Amino acid sequence: MGKETPEQTRERLRKEERKRNPTGNMNNAFKKAGAGSFADLNWKGTGILILVVLFVFIIASIMK
Repeated sequence: MGKETPEQTRERLRKEERKRNPTGNMNNAFKKAGAGSFADLNWKGTGILILVVLFVFIIASIMK
């Protein structure tokens, strides 16, 4: 056919890594969930986080 696109290459490498190390992916997921990662937030998650911070700031200003 032709060359692989970058997306296809990433997917192929991800599948190969999963075959070689099936528990590593699960361990990585547990570590990310425990530590929290802003890299995993999409635009909706980021928007909600900003709204929550603003809401807390407004409530703190009113309570002062």
